[in-house]
Amino acid sequence: MKAAYILAVSALALTDAAGPSPAAMAAAATHFLESLTPEQRQQATFAFEGDERTHWHFILTEAFPRNGLTVKQMTPSQRVLAHDLLQAGLSQRGYLTATQIMALESVLAVLEAAQPRFVRDPERYFFSIFGTPSTRGTWGWRVEGHHLSLHFTVIDGTLVAGAPSFFGANPAEVREGPKKGLRVLGPEEDAARALVESLDSSQRKRAIINTDAPNDIVTMANVKIDPLSPVGIPASALTAAQRAQLKKLIDVYAGYMADDIAADRLTRIEQAGWDKVAFAWAGSLERGQKHYYRVQGPTFLIEYDNTQNDANHIHSVWRDFNRDFGRDFGEDLLREHVRGTPHND
Repeated sequence: MKAAYILAVSALALTDAAGPSPAAMAAAATHFLESLTPEQRQQATFAFEGDERTHWHFILTEAFPRNGLTVKQMTPSQRVLAHDLLQAGLSQRGYLTATQIMALESVLAVLEAAQPRFVRDPERYFFSIFGTPSTRGTWGWRVEGHHLSLHFTVIDGTLVAGAPSFFGANPAEVREGPKKGLRVLGPEEDAARALVESLDSSQRKRAIINTDAPNDIVTMANVKIDPLSPVGIPASALTAAQRAQLKKLIDVYAGYMADDIAADRLTRIEQAGWDKVAFAWAGSLERGQKHYYRVQGPTFLIEYDNTQNDANHIHSVWRDFNRDFGRDFGEDLLREHVRGTPHND
């Protein structure tokens, strides 16, 4: 019933947001906050400054206590407004993926029913607002829970950070029950696999950096990251068709965001140079076996890992780390803003 309710709320919220996403975010966040009781608002709101805004992870809440207002604590009408906010930051595909990740908690509850170890609840996702939503000031928001962590930072009506953005799936493929065959993050695997399988033997020698996949994404939930080792095969060493496939892979991740955010991500890559983007694979090339990949350029990092639960448990993330365009959480641009230095829109 809980998963069905989330999907029903999802359907209600699938309407086009008016205006660019930062304005839509401000309007949706304001409406959401106005619907809350004083007690709920105290749970959902935080000062923009401080450590809470960068307090993030993708693991279970039992292992990483979270703050914010959960979906479970909201009334039906408040839930719709919360989902309006979630939709303001994501594309329709991204929004549906996020709600499907939430709904996978119900699948896990059934799979683990004989030996339950953790709370599996699709309503245990936390909404948090930092500062006062506005088209003029500095504010941000977060939606987080098991396998979903989304962060947005806005300065004067301009989105300066939409990262880190984490999507996970357990199980990666539902292998029994009414949802058998569901692969919530299937596009992440399929697009990367199509690319690595298109490589010839000499290209694979460059792209495959290890025959064993790491146990998890390398950057984990570190607040600050730097570029990883420049390994793999650069786009400059790919054929035109392979470069197009690399762009399709990147678009899987960029395309989870609202249209203007996705376009901005791709523009940053274009400005920094597509030839500087590299693709690296680790682990088996056989479907169903443990594997990992990363895509890295001067402005961003994508990491994907499917090794846990016999290679049926995905972690994937988009990180930003280029100072000129804004790091995760917008840290560099925020410092410049405080000093009065204009930032690049």
